[in-house]
Amino acid sequence: MDIGVFIPINNNGWIISAGSPQYMPSFELNKQVVLKAESYGLDFALSMIKLHGFGGKTEFWDHGLESFTLMAGLASVTSRIRLYASTAVLTIPPAIIARMTSTISDISGGRFGVNIVSGWHKIEYSQMGLWPGDDHFAKRYDYSTEYVTVMKDLWETGHSDFKGAFFQMDACKLSPRPAQPVKLVSAGQSDRGMEFAAQYCDFNFALGEGVNEPTKAAGVPARMLAHAKKTGRDVGSYMLYMIIADETDEAAMAKWDLYNREADTEALAHLLGKAAEDTAPSDTSMAAAIQRSASPINFNMGTLVGSYAHVAAMLDEVAAMPGVKGIMLTFDDFLAGMDAYGTLIQPLMQCRRHIVAMAA
Repeated sequence: MDIGVFIPINNNGWIISAGSPQYMPSFELNKQVVLKAESYGLDFALSMIKLHGFGGKTEFWDHGLESFTLMAGLASVTSRIRLYASTAVLTIPPAIIARMTSTISDISGGRFGVNIVSGWHKIEYSQMGLWPGDDHFAKRYDYSTEYVTVMKDLWETGHSDFKGAFFQMDACKLSPRPAQPVKLVSAGQSDRGMEFAAQYCDFNFALGEGVNEPTKAAGVPARMLAHAKKTGRDVGSYMLYMIIADETDEAAMAKWDLYNREADTEALAHLLGKAAEDTAPSDTSMAAAIQRSASPINFNMGTLVGSYAHVAAMLDEVAAMPGVKGIMLTFDDFLAGMDAYGTLIQPLMQCRRHIVAMAA
C-alpha cells in the first residue's frame, strides 16, 4: 500500500479555521515535510496548484507557492521519494509543461510525475483573463484529453503534430525526453473525471469522506475500478484523508472540535459560493462533495481523528477497500503530524508491515 503526503504549498494546509495551526508556505517548510516523509519510507509527495485564495480572517490560501518550481527544488534535495507537481491546464501550454517535466525528471533521476488539474474554481483563471467561459465546466476533460495527448506525444517520440479543437501542434519538438516514463495522475471525483483517469492516467486521487468513517467512501475506488475495467488498464485510487492524532481519542477529538468552533466562516462562504458556480456538476463531483458537508472546514475530505492506535486501525480499513492502491495524507500540523505518523502510527499499520520491517 503506497502512502504519500499532500504537502502544504499554500498557507494553513487544508483546515479553514482560525483555531488550527496557522503558517505560511515556504520551501523550507515543504523541504522538512518531504525529507521527513522520505525518512519514514513514504512513497510519494504531491503538491497542488491553487492560484486564488478564499480570504476571510485567516486569509485562507491567499498565500501559495508554484508547484513545478517547488518540486524542482525538492527533487534536488531528495533521493528516493516520488514527486508529483500539478499543472492547471488553462494556464501553461502542454508543450511547455512537457519540457518542464523532462527537466525535473532529469533533476530527480526519473522520480517525477504530473497531476492534471482540469479546473473547477473559476476565479483562479478569470483573475488572469484565462477563463474560456462557463462552457469549460462541461468541456474541461475534453480539454485535458488533448493536453495530455500533446504531452505524451512529446515524451514518447519527441515530436507532435497533434491537431484538435483546443491545441494545434506544428512539428513541435522536445529533446531531451524523460529517461523514465512519466506517471500521470488526476483527481476525478465525477464519473467523467474517472473516465479520463482510466484512459490516460496511472492513478486517480479521490476524497475520502466522513469523520472516523474510513470506509464511507468505498464506492469511490469501486467506481474507479469499474471505469478502469472498461479501458483494460490498471488504474487504481489514491485516497485523500486528514489525520488529527494524539495520545488519546479524547485529546484528538478536542482538537477537531476546536477547529470546527473556530471555523473561518467568511472563507467558507467563498468556498461554497465558488463551488456552486460549477454549471455542469454531478452528484459525484468535487463541487458537490464540498457542498454536502454541514461545515466543510477541510473540504469534506475523510478525516481520521483519534489516538495513534485508532488512526492506524482506520488507515488499515482504508487500505483494505477494493481499488485502493494508496493513501495520501494531510495533517493539521504537518511537521508534528509527519513525525507522529512515522514513529507512532505507521509501526502499527498492517498494510505497512514491509516498511517497518525494512526500517528495523
